[in-house]
Amino acid sequence: MMTTSFQPHQEFENSLLQRITHSDRYKMHQEAFRTATGLPLRLVSADPDGWCLDDQKVNRSPFCESLNLIEGTCDACVETNRRLMNEAEVNGPTTCHCFAGLCATAIPIKMGATVIGYLKTGQVFSQIPTEAQFKKLLGAIGHKTLAKTVRDQLKTAYMQTRFVKPLRYQSMVTLLQSFAEQLSEHAESLAIIEEGSEPSAIAKARKYIHANLDQPLPLGLVASQAGLSESHFCRLFKDFAGLTLTDYVNRCRIDWAKRELLKHETRISEIAFLIGYQSLSQFNRSFARIVGLSPTLYRRERLERAAS
Repeated sequence: MMTTSFQPHQEFENSLLQRITHSDRYKMHQEAFRTATGLPLRLVSADPDGWCLDDQKVNRSPFCESLNLIEGTCDACVETNRRLMNEAEVNGPTTCHCFAGLCATAIPIKMGATVIGYLKTGQVFSQIPTEAQFKKLLGAIGHKTLAKTVRDQLKTAYMQTRFVKPLRYQSMVTLLQSFAEQLSEHAESLAIIEEGSEPSAIAKARKYIHANLDQPLPLGLVASQAGLSESHFCRLFKDFAGLTLTDYVNRCRIDWAKRELLKHETRISEIAFLIGYQSLSQFNRSFARIVGLSPTLYRRERLERAAS
């Protein structure tokens, strides 16, 4: 299994997401949504490469499970989820269909300008599954290589998969949008609660940074939000965040810039000022230093990949 290396600001966001996942508020809303709609609900990382099938049986689709046992289909499923989350990161709540015809929806959870995770639901058809559609799916995945028992199991799961009319499904997504807004507010509250070895002063500083990335963040202002002197704050922040304040802020802003660069109609100069840089040249230097590519080249590569 591939191991992902996270930067300190990403570790903070992932830790915060885990705390939300285990919070009573999330569990209560998750159960209420499942009971009211019959749909699964997951809270997943903002890392699109980290997607996998949920270990909770209530969030699993028998058809998806059967499909993912077939060689090659798992990669297609992961790619669909990667595309879904990339689009939701840029455009907000997004719904798409996988190659097998299932709906999937992702709604971002934010702390300030930072996307820390997504609510995900779906695994349903938008029309009643038919024999003809199943035969078409078999052709797409190479039915001649499948054993009859596998085909029969797949067909049973396919035909039993629930369908939800598009208008009703959109109403369910609207409910999730309201829940996502509440979780975003909950994230801001959790961010300032001391947990583990990180002092609450540093957590307060991180919360302030993530909520105000588009504003100037001088040392004196952030230190005062933490309730510390500048010198004490510098030492403490570096010890627990693993970066200087300037490096931490730059990396948070560059992560934001990556999302904005996927909007091909937005000029790079507009993005630079939107995310808090005072000049285009300063943004270009920071982006190239952290990402290893210029913003222009990064945008070109990502858009070409999305189109392929």
